[in-house]
Amino acid sequence: MQDDNRRLHVTNDIIELVSKVGETMEAKRWMLATAESCTGGAIAYSITEVPGSGDWFDCGFVTYTNTAKADMLDVPSAVIAQFGAVSEEVAAAMASGAVANSSADVAVSTTGIAGPTGAVPGKPLGTVCFGWARRDHVYTERLVFQGDRHAVREQATAHALKGLLRFCE
Repeated sequence: MQDDNRRLHVTNDIIELVSKVGETMEAKRWMLATAESCTGGAIAYSITEVPGSGDWFDCGFVTYTNTAKADMLDVPSAVIAQFGAVSEEVAAAMASGAVANSSADVAVSTTGIAGPTGAVPGKPLGTVCFGWARRDHVYTERLVFQGDRHAVREQATAHALKGLLRFCE
């Protein structure tokens, strides 16, 4: 096993994305929540690296297990059983659950397989499902990223923020 002690490094590109998300949230007077599995809190961490984010960031849920997804975000166990934890259906339920269980107006979610193990037929390593939700609307997306665990998580964090900007337009 390779010893990989890299820690999350918030790149300038991610800081720039977070700053744009913040401007959007403030302009709309919205609060944001995150619901993360495979990114393990990286989105929330990136957000809180930006001074003033407390004005528009409500909370982050890190729900790594299926039990946590069900208990904290009200993701139906039947949805997890039918589609698997790494699915657009679960990502949608996670994002909706984050809005419902917080004071946020909008939420972003991630669930995926960052590796180096966990691939299953139809869901290779690097598969990440995203959800973006408001009380009245949910959008999902599924992508497959290349690279090691660190690279997948970093790409997923950036994509989640970019998608949030598009979703809020």
